[in-house]
Amino acid sequence: MPAGVGGPGTGTLPRTTGPGGADPVASPSTAPGTRWSRAPWRTLLAAAGGLAMFLAFPGHDLIALAVLGPAALAVAVHGGGVRAGLWLGLVTGLTFFVPLLSWTGIYVGAVPWLALAVSQSLYLAVLGGLTALTSRLPAWPLWAAALWVAVEAARGRFPFGGFPWGRLGFSQTDGPFLAFAAYGGVPLAGFAVALTGTLLAAALLAGVAARRAGTGAPGLRGAAAALAGVLALPLVGTLAWLPLPGESLTAGGPTTTVAVIQGDVPRAGLDFNAQRRAVLDNHVQQTLRLADEVAAGRQPRPDVVLWPENSSDIDPYRNADAAARIQRAADAVGAPVLVGAVVGGPGEFISNTAIVWSPEEGPGDTYVKRHPVPFAEYVPYRDFFRLFSEKVDLVRRDFAAGDEVGVLDVAGIRLGDLICFEVVYDGLVRDVVDGGAGMLVVQTNNATFGYTDESEQQLAMSRVRAVEFGRSVAVAATSGISAVVAPDGTVVRSSELFEPAVFVEEIAQRDDRTVAQRLGVLPEALLTALGLGAVLLAVLRRRRAARA
Repeated sequence: MPAGVGGPGTGTLPRTTGPGGADPVASPSTAPGTRWSRAPWRTLLAAAGGLAMFLAFPGHDLIALAVLGPAALAVAVHGGGVRAGLWLGLVTGLTFFVPLLSWTGIYVGAVPWLALAVSQSLYLAVLGGLTALTSRLPAWPLWAAALWVAVEAARGRFPFGGFPWGRLGFSQTDGPFLAFAAYGGVPLAGFAVALTGTLLAAALLAGVAARRAGTGAPGLRGAAAALAGVLALPLVGTLAWLPLPGESLTAGGPTTTVAVIQGDVPRAGLDFNAQRRAVLDNHVQQTLRLADEVAAGRQPRPDVVLWPENSSDIDPYRNADAAARIQRAADAVGAPVLVGAVVGGPGEFISNTAIVWSPEEGPGDTYVKRHPVPFAEYVPYRDFFRLFSEKVDLVRRDFAAGDEVGVLDVAGIRLGDLICFEVVYDGLVRDVVDGGAGMLVVQTNNATFGYTDESEQQLAMSRVRAVEFGRSVAVAATSGISAVVAPDGTVVRSSELFEPAVFVEEIAQRDDRTVAQRLGVLPEALLTALGLGAVLLAVLRRRRAARA
């Protein structure tokens, strides 16, 4: 961090010095708990920052606005108290998560939606408090950006395995910040966005303070240094693209012909499970049509056919008719079909299972979803949460969690299978690539979210994962959006919502390793430690200042 950016003597904030040259302490005009930290414009600024982040995500796709979230929060809390920071962070979180997660309440009402949005906003409240605490440290924009990574790391793990939806890195489906994912995963991409925003805040604060103090050009050096950082980070991201693979699906390894089937559902909504035979028939019919196209020479014969999650909610192990329908489709197309099925067991549970269904031989290898979604696929502490909403009983039987990594050998192809929301979890995606997957497959069912932004938001995650691991990604959805994504995040093919679709593409099976894959969790761990170390330092400085 260049000297003068938020450090002592820069003129960014009025300061006093304790006896014997002790660490700087806020002057009365910036002391915690004063009117300065509770000014209405700070709340409005925090709210504007949350709204800017929301507009950066799919549905609006104004990705450049993502930096304004960290920038606005940093300005709003700077020099204020922890309690004020908690409030301002909460405001940022609510204006971000309430609209971002509105799809969660499309059919179950406002209570689950708002409960989830508020729970995620509490993490940003903590972020606001910690950012305020560290805002008097030298090089504070760096610590503030690292704290974004730390809080997102916690949000992605706790409670119930976490819910890392809406991480800053997932907003960057294009532009210079996306390249950072190939070097440090989603955490590094998010850090680059956050640091650009906090440096922008530092430039603004330094410029305003210099003007108020009347220091002229010398006082503006801090603002210029911070602004140089704002411009440098996108430039670094642009240069980082140069050694990355091109957008071709067929470069980088032997190719496989992959077919993606989107059978569609009769209607959107929570009664999707009541339509399960119709949904299975839709996917069978689309596969039979593909078989006719192959026989006529209008399509190449696929090596593997991908069906989505919930394409057979009738257990084909227990229902001979469902098994016969799937077998007919596999035999007709002459290729294994990866079926997304709901399977009975173990015990009283059910399992969200991917089944490799081969011509003539029938069902073979399976993958059971490792991370069932709490309150959607299982209900923790059911009796307790029923006190708040009887909607928990819409989940009649809990799904069991699988314990094996989703790498499936299909006709000599190693597919890295992720079921629905599993694509949002860094560790689950890394596991399948480390397990030797040559491409990624995301089987998903978005029918229960209707015509909302959920499908686009989930597709954005697949695009970031493609860059992060240098793998093509095939997304098979029951009702959309199905897609084929190249290793540079480009969407090569995509479907519309609630329309049948069939894609057949040649996709290279890659075995190269990106820097992000080699480093694994290390970038996130180091950045988290950096942020928490700054918090510890800030606490120690405050204690010493109080004693002085």
